[in-house]
Amino acid sequence: MDFTNFEERLCSIESLLLSQKTVLNFEEGAAYTGLSKSYLYKLTSSGSVPCYKPKGKMVYFSRLELDQWLLQNRRATTEEIEQQASTFVTLKGRGGEK
Repeated sequence: MDFTNFEERLCSIESLLLSQKTVLNFEEGAAYTGLSKSYLYKLTSSGSVPCYKPKGKMVYFSRLELDQWLLQNRRATTEEIEQQASTFVTLKGRGGEK
């Protein structure tokens, strides 16, 4: 087995293990979100991302809260926007114009 294949398999195993944890440390949180450590630090400092500091030093994250944070500000699909526009026009037409 070549080194490249071994390294890929090791990364795959690490990812699977990371997804099983419920509490992540700072390094794991950065790896899990795909954000750089410096950007994640900036987000924690500004209070933009939910985190925990049990003794005021180490930063920890709830994987569930990170998932919710990552999935906020959903963008509607083109189909959803067209459906909303169609509904709006239909309802607006019923009200009658003055």
